[in-house]
Amino acid sequence: MAKPNKKGPSTTVDIRCARCRAPLYRYRKGGKGALVKCFKERITEDFTTEPGICPGCGSQFARDTLVRGTPAFKMVGGKVSVK
Repeated sequence: MAKPNKKGPSTTVDIRCARCRAPLYRYRKGGKGALVKCFKERITEDFTTEPGICPGCGSQFARDTLVRGTPAFKMVGGKVSVK
């Protein structure tokens, strides 16, 4: 399978916790679809202290995984909002 583009898209989105609105990541997202996964190499700013755990409320919003051989976070449905 093909790996994701290293450079990635130029537009960034803010990812926040849906429960407490704490900022989680600033991410270079491509396309118009829902946020299902975050490739670690595309995260420009990381506001979390533990991977996949919200710093505000302590809920788990993502799981660590490999997607197409690249490290990524798989988002739990309904736990994050994108702006």
